[in-house]
Amino acid sequence: MSISLSSLHPATGAKKKIKRIGRGNASGHGTTATRGTKGQRARSGGRQGLRIRGMKRMALAFPKMGGFKSKYGKTSTVTLEVFSSKVPSGAVTPKTFLRLGLVNGLKNGVKIIDSQDFKLEKKYELSGGVFVTAAVREKIEKAGGSVK
Repeated sequence: MSISLSSLHPATGAKKKIKRIGRGNASGHGTTATRGTKGQRARSGGRQGLRIRGMKRMALAFPKMGGFKSKYGKTSTVTLEVFSSKVPSGAVTPKTFLRLGLVNGLKNGVKIIDSQDFKLEKKYELSGGVFVTAAVREKIEKAGGSVK
């Protein structure tokens, strides 16, 4: 037996007869055409609106994303009072902070911030990426130290 276009046919069970709806009551799928009775979904074109409304409800129920997260890391901060109590006078670098356990990491630098009503009496020479606020710089220089 030779194969030709006229002799080709699909395998048994590969093709399923389509369900023809809305072709009269004698067909078994008439009157409501398998759509139940009444309601938005029973009408022609009545499903899209439901989908849109459902998405709106989901969007409203979802928690809002507040603020934003900066891609730049924050510098580790140490108050002048804590710094003065833990660090002996002399030369200070970022590694000094790490060694004394004042900061967890040096990736984004170290900054000394002011403690109000605190008088600095020790002399410090800050260098190598130790950042300070203007008030702290003033207090260190007043005590005889320097900031590079």
